[in-house]
Amino acid sequence: MSEPLFLGIDLSTQQLKALLINEKAIVVHNLAVGFDRDLPQYGTTNGATHGPEDNQVTSPVAMWVEAIDLILQRMKDAGVDFRRIRAVSGAGQQHGSVYWSNMADDVLASLNPLKTLLSQLGPHAFSIHDSPIWQDSSTTRECRELEEIIGGPQALADLTGSRAYERFTGTQIKKIRRLKPHEYERTSRISLVSSFLPSLFLGFIAPVEVSDASGMNLMDVLSGKWDERLLQACGGPELRTKIGPEPVSGGTVLGKVTSWWVERWGFHPDCVVTPFTGDNPATMVALSTPGDAVLSLGTSTTFLLAIAPSDTPPARFTTSHLLAHPTTIGAHIAMLCYKNGSLAREKVRNEYANGDWARFNELVSAMPPGNDGYWGLYFPLPEIIPPNVVGSFYFKSKDDTATPTPIETLPGTVHPRAILESQLLSIRARVAAILQQDAPRPRRLVLTGGASMNPTIRQLAADLFGIPAYVAEDTSEAAATGGALLARYAWWLSNSGVTQSFEQMRAGDAERMKLVAEPDEEITKVYDGLVKTYKLCENL
Repeated sequence: MSEPLFLGIDLSTQQLKALLINEKAIVVHNLAVGFDRDLPQYGTTNGATHGPEDNQVTSPVAMWVEAIDLILQRMKDAGVDFRRIRAVSGAGQQHGSVYWSNMADDVLASLNPLKTLLSQLGPHAFSIHDSPIWQDSSTTRECRELEEIIGGPQALADLTGSRAYERFTGTQIKKIRRLKPHEYERTSRISLVSSFLPSLFLGFIAPVEVSDASGMNLMDVLSGKWDERLLQACGGPELRTKIGPEPVSGGTVLGKVTSWWVERWGFHPDCVVTPFTGDNPATMVALSTPGDAVLSLGTSTTFLLAIAPSDTPPARFTTSHLLAHPTTIGAHIAMLCYKNGSLAREKVRNEYANGDWARFNELVSAMPPGNDGYWGLYFPLPEIIPPNVVGSFYFKSKDDTATPTPIETLPGTVHPRAILESQLLSIRARVAAILQQDAPRPRRLVLTGGASMNPTIRQLAADLFGIPAYVAEDTSEAAATGGALLARYAWWLSNSGVTQSFEQMRAGDAERMKLVAEPDEEITKVYDGLVKTYKLCENL
């Protein structure tokens, strides 16, 4: 028998990717369809449509369906042997939702292999043809209403892992029910982007996956079950039926591909379909295991921490997110998102280091850890953490026990270290609050994004967090790779005959992480004492 392959599909904002790995987790095919470039007839900009309402952002569902047709043809043209694919999983942009019509079940169950998906699904399978996506921020009214019903932002965060956010699916459903009651009534089921995709393979509407369900404000994040109060508040009594069964975990076999995939493209009839997850959980699956942290240093800054199962649950806050883990029952992912990432660092570089990263690094290295008591907090864009803060703020502290004093400006040479320390200490202060007091430090810090290539930033991150810093060989397709690994995991479980962990499956894979910085214990101790000072600066 030919070597099995595992397919990971990633439906992101701007493109659809298909990635195939073998049993050793080595990528053997990698293809993509760009929405603007390859499907210009939909008129999207960066994969999305803005308006007609203020702050409304959607994507055409038909575009996503046609992208599946197109990428399958590209896979065939590239010589992919579909019969070798033993399992399918993937990732979807988080929070986006798809609204199936009352005809969807019949259409999915009777797909004709002589016709494309688009020609059969496009006309009748959807009650709403433009899906709200994560960039939408038009549901502020619904957010405030939901928080009031549950008892405030912190109460909602305690229950679901997050306060109410405009992009989250629950408030999007609530808005549609209010403004489009007829379309909502004609909706038989509601999928996330991540559960919409496996539905096409299965021939019936797939359940929502537990980690991606954490981004809906509809699920109890500790139990992994839908919360009846939230369902009622967002979609009325009918939402319990429309949302489908309880969320499922990764590694679950949902079924096998329908005859459409077998007869039209040559898939093996025993190819299994497994739950797809969100893009952030899929990235965690690709890059880490419980006990690891992932720090993405891109345009925005995102910190993801895999938290192992514990008798004492992680704390929840209104400025962070807690998600169920996609493969480990009882484990969680803590997530922090910052708007001011590389743009803020580049602004400091341009103003104080002549626009040169080498000079920026020199200035960082010239100052000691703690920056001689100089502090700078930089928010050129309205920030998420802390919320809605804009501007630059400067402070001077005498030691790590004294309250810092606001000052008008800083010496030009201290800004580069100031921005790095403040950005990373903000994360460290919040991670310490999320974890229990006796929780160990993460075992390693996986760096991604453009700034992960900067050796000075790598070393400062390792020192400040007190853990070794690593970079992955290739993180450009992390979500699709995570999806392919989830497919492999389900196939591996179904063939092993015993319950084993995702980490046990990956134990035999070649390590594709490179150690780039070891922490200096003495410097870490300095930063241990500066967490409190940073928090004082932020609160002044």
